[in-house]
Amino acid sequence: MKILVTGGAGYIGSITVERLIKAGAEVVVFDNLYQGHEDAVHPDAIFVKGDLADKTAVETVISAHKPDGIMHFASYTLVGESVEKPFMYLRDNIVNGLNLMESAVKHGVKGFILSSTANLFDDPEQMPIAETERIVPGSPYGESKNILERNLYWMDKLYDMRYACLRYFNACGATEERGEDHDPETHLIPLVLEVALGQREKITIFGDDYNTPDGSCVRDYIHIVDLAEAHILAMNAILDGGESRKYNLGNGRGFSVKEVIETAREVTGHPIPAEIGPRRAGDPDILIASSETINHELGWKPKYPELKTIIQMAWDWHQAHPHGYTK
Repeated sequence: MKILVTGGAGYIGSITVERLIKAGAEVVVFDNLYQGHEDAVHPDAIFVKGDLADKTAVETVISAHKPDGIMHFASYTLVGESVEKPFMYLRDNIVNGLNLMESAVKHGVKGFILSSTANLFDDPEQMPIAETERIVPGSPYGESKNILERNLYWMDKLYDMRYACLRYFNACGATEERGEDHDPETHLIPLVLEVALGQREKITIFGDDYNTPDGSCVRDYIHIVDLAEAHILAMNAILDGGESRKYNLGNGRGFSVKEVIETAREVTGHPIPAEIGPRRAGDPDILIASSETINHELGWKPKYPELKTIIQMAWDWHQAHPHGYTK
């Protein structure tokens, strides 16, 4: 199969490309390198630099390469930034996604995978969070993904373009060749590892009085390879004639901020100084996604559920690439 991966030079996208190529797929990467790195693109993939806001560029790449399916990772993804700059998310994420969908429909693309978000569920009634949970987006970022999911419903209903939406919380870990390199970095595990690398003085724990066993927030961390494999399974199911679906992805259990820091100390052998800061507005006590549906329907189950394994693989990559993809 031939797959077009938007955002394929980014963290999740590049590792999904790596796994696609390992599975024997032909891959075309379309990325504007806003947060991606050309060095992260697998050498066996075709790389096209372009922006989804440019309808002509989107049309050109799809008409030239005629992919069987599209995996859509490219978007603005920072929850906090989306609150500060809502139009950037509510306009650009949605319009760019529609540009992609319109061209996909025009050229008869059979399957579309949206890398969505569990930020659709800001106030869940049950934990772990199932697909039946009511959707209450937690930010303009979450709302932009919600609208794209609704758009895909109409692409299927009107044009028979099958899709899958995959919702998850925190991607983490690395492969031997590819890892997490954002500027600015906002994710807990790479921030903690920056302390161990001597690039950051300390880590801040935002609140230690939550209703959790150790007082710090509990979150769902899912290994990047497991995420990539879920996207590939979903694409295979669609291209094999499966129906459109929405899946929540979870690790099986959550880990607290303090657990992450303590495990990183064990893995790195570094003391990793930490201080308690004030709570951040809107941070729930616990957020964990259920993956029962995708496990039952597609047989997906995390291969790397252990926090120590996740952090060890991330640490190995960061030690080999202390400045990310910068040479």
